[in-house]
Amino acid sequence: MHYYRYESAEVSCCFKYLMFSYNIIFWLAGAAFIAIGFWAWSEKGVLLDLTQVTRMHGLDPVWMVLVVGAITFILGFAGCVGALRENICLLKFFSGLIGFIFFLELTAAVLVVVFQGQVRDWINDFFLNNIKAYRDDIDLQNLIDSLQRLNQCCGAQEPNDWDRNVYFSCNGTHRSREKCGVPFSCCRKDPAVRHTVLINTQCGYDVRLKSQDDWMDIYTKGCIPALEDWLPGNMYTVAIVFIVISLLQMVGIYLARTLIAEIEKVKFNFH
Repeated sequence: MHYYRYESAEVSCCFKYLMFSYNIIFWLAGAAFIAIGFWAWSEKGVLLDLTQVTRMHGLDPVWMVLVVGAITFILGFAGCVGALRENICLLKFFSGLIGFIFFLELTAAVLVVVFQGQVRDWINDFFLNNIKAYRDDIDLQNLIDSLQRLNQCCGAQEPNDWDRNVYFSCNGTHRSREKCGVPFSCCRKDPAVRHTVLINTQCGYDVRLKSQDDWMDIYTKGCIPALEDWLPGNMYTVAIVFIVISLLQMVGIYLARTLIAEIEKVKFNFH
């Protein structure tokens, strides 16, 4: 009796477990992001009252965490299970979704370059809308404070943008103690206490009651101009990050397509 042995009768373990290893990190990271997002919502009581999500006028940063976590989890799941089970449908879904995300990134980059003015206006309006909602959500508040501290800026274009927020506005008859002030993240650090961990959260009180020439204790540059000043000097860093992300996506597509080809070849030889 003669036995026939086909070449490449099995799927390459190398590509199979490379694909699994590539995706297990994303799968676990996605699960961690989703868990963090729901934990943040539970701390704010959103899970007990889902209408809080619709009542907020600005961006809830938890949404970004959940969306990134969900996409990463789905990609990691499709890649891991598709590789282990040699499931062509899951692998095609994985490579197609990564290809679609890469296309969106490329399109967004081109639109930013071509329509710089419109993008700048959109970012400016987006920032102003979130200034209005500064006190509505603790996560948004921390995000804006971090942005202003890191970039040494205040407001979208200038500190007077904080008139958009009802607590800091100089207009009206409200009795907020923060009236005509700015958040503490707008304050310049005192050289005498630069290395201390203590934060003076009242340093921005009444600062806009003074003339603009006396605004020595706060940052006077807006965050949009600060971002525009930062980009030219860090263009290489931005480009390197974009290239690294693109290469990782291309590696994932290559591994998935190679594994699909090997599975189809084994099935063809089997039949």
